[in-house]
Amino acid sequence: MFNKILIANRGEIACRVAATARRLGIATVAVYSDADARAKHVQACDQSVRLGPAPAKESYLCADKIIAAALATGAQAIHPGYGFLSENAEFAQACADAGLVFIGPPASAIRAMGSKSAAKALMETAAVPLVPGYHGERQESDFLRSEADRIGYPVLLKASAGGGGKGMRVVERSEDFEAALASCKREAISSFGDDRVLVEKYLTRPRHIEIQVFADGQGNCVYLFERDCSVQRRHQKVLEEAPAPGMSCGRRAAMGEAAVAAARAVGYVGAGTVEFIADYSSGQDGSFYFMEMNTRLQVEHPVTEMITGLDLVEWQLRVAAGEALPLKQDALRINGHAIEARIYAENPEKGFLPSIGTLTRMRSAAAVEFRLGENGAGQPAPVRIDSGVREGDAISPFYDPMIAKLIVWGADRHAALRNMARALAQYQVVGLATNIGFLQRLIAGQAFATADLDTGLIERHRDSLFPAPVRPGIDTLALAAAAILQQEQQAGSDTDPWAHTSGWRLNTRLLRSLDFEDDSGPATVQLDYAGDGRHWTLLADGGKHTLAFDPGGQDGVLVSLDGRTLRAEVQREGEWLHIFDGQGQRSLRHLDPMAHAGHSEAEGGRLTAPMPGKIVALLVQKGASVAQGAPLLIMEAMKMEHTIAAPSAGVVEDLLYAVGDQVTEGAQLLEFKAA
Repeated sequence: MFNKILIANRGEIACRVAATARRLGIATVAVYSDADARAKHVQACDQSVRLGPAPAKESYLCADKIIAAALATGAQAIHPGYGFLSENAEFAQACADAGLVFIGPPASAIRAMGSKSAAKALMETAAVPLVPGYHGERQESDFLRSEADRIGYPVLLKASAGGGGKGMRVVERSEDFEAALASCKREAISSFGDDRVLVEKYLTRPRHIEIQVFADGQGNCVYLFERDCSVQRRHQKVLEEAPAPGMSCGRRAAMGEAAVAAARAVGYVGAGTVEFIADYSSGQDGSFYFMEMNTRLQVEHPVTEMITGLDLVEWQLRVAAGEALPLKQDALRINGHAIEARIYAENPEKGFLPSIGTLTRMRSAAAVEFRLGENGAGQPAPVRIDSGVREGDAISPFYDPMIAKLIVWGADRHAALRNMARALAQYQVVGLATNIGFLQRLIAGQAFATADLDTGLIERHRDSLFPAPVRPGIDTLALAAAAILQQEQQAGSDTDPWAHTSGWRLNTRLLRSLDFEDDSGPATVQLDYAGDGRHWTLLADGGKHTLAFDPGGQDGVLVSLDGRTLRAEVQREGEWLHIFDGQGQRSLRHLDPMAHAGHSEAEGGRLTAPMPGKIVALLVQKGASVAQGAPLLIMEAMKMEHTIAAPSAGVVEDLLYAVGDQVTEGAQLLEFKAA
């Protein structure tokens, strides 16, 4: 076994690898960019080495700097995690050339599976079933379009060197093909440095099912069952679970054996994932087809660990050190059900636009630190959280905006769902937008709850997953009012009559209005003070309610409303009150009339960058007349393309940036005059 390894990654996966290494007594070396100098993964390791500036191409993608750091610190091996250089064959080969062990497959296997087109051809020779499509080398747009016409629409364009949902476009009609191809190639060259694409028949209701495989250097290869990753948005996974709901023993064995055949076809060693799509559209029996092989550990590997009791990173380390697989196929068992939710800093209501900011508050359900005994010993904890950030850390524009992976386990799927609902309700994040509310609606929806799964689930249930904003109820308004009163009383003085907050008045009572707003619109409550600082009458929406609470409490807000006890934790940030009541989060803006004196609306005619990024395409010219919703330009940020659309019909009066220009968050991109 190794004495010291370098972890060539950041965030939660670097922390995850460091945890297993620490348990095995292996010293670890972290690498970091300037943006990550005080990051959690740096503190999780025994040593650390600076790579360079924040952009990944100047730090985490610099193979020579990483290898030099490993050699300088005496590391014997490099664990690449996932993303960055994890599937870079040249990096794997450079490690070997430098006398370092690459904790992953051989460079030859990465090359074989690195091109989706070449991998499809190889799988065809190994008798692994393939989706109808074109996987060849010809890349002329007219030829690719003719192949799409031959296959029949809808088709899926996919970057040959891609992964993570990047460089993928669904094309519904022949006339839309060229624009989709151009966008796909732009994103592919930006993300992978390779703009080659393949064209496949797009299945209308596919399930995305992947098989975890593991192989050693002695010729042994096993599959550790399947994960269902069908719930996706923009071809990126949102929820993953294991085992796949409704999977029969016969189908599981067939898919597992096909995955092992795929791994053997390329001489695979280490952890890998063979991804399939299964056709569950009308009249289909779930026949499966090879999609791609990821030659690394997957983001969703924890659900496999939870149902098998195995530490897959430990297996990686042992295999890379030359040991045989710890278990044979017949010794592997499934225990219970696990679900993983990816908690992201993003705004689902705004097209899942990534959110940037500081985690001024981050609390979660009680989780047990990940500890699994060797070869499956021990019972999984009901809640596990893998995270690379802490309260006070920032989510920057340079990397993936993941906050955490929330993984739950239950004796069956129903138990796992209950644990997930409970854990999501206990999550508290303030400082930036998150997808937590969206995840709560997703797991509570009938489709996911009944395992009616396919990759179009989110789009098919858009109305219920993205409902119109709902006005805050009386409980929320009472908690918001009480939070303001509590803050005022704690800041007041019993000796200064001018700072007294009880509301006492001579021969009268104090009647006060509190105004709030959120996406649902304005909401007003009136407080009729009893004068003792503990009792009020609350008037809202035509109703009259009795409100009482002890202002001396320090652990959140505890109130009595009409005899019912309400409890919440409330964090105030400027004008905003973030209320966590055990069911989820509600944020209300307190409209203080004094604070808003002289406030004016922002001027019109401006379209601004929602986040830092680069202009990759201008879709209109100066002076163009456009309809509402017409695409105006495309920005690239966090390796994803974001289209800026016209807010109404109007005229583009000026374009303020050119293709290739970098823009900051909030920068005015163009001048627009509404019709």
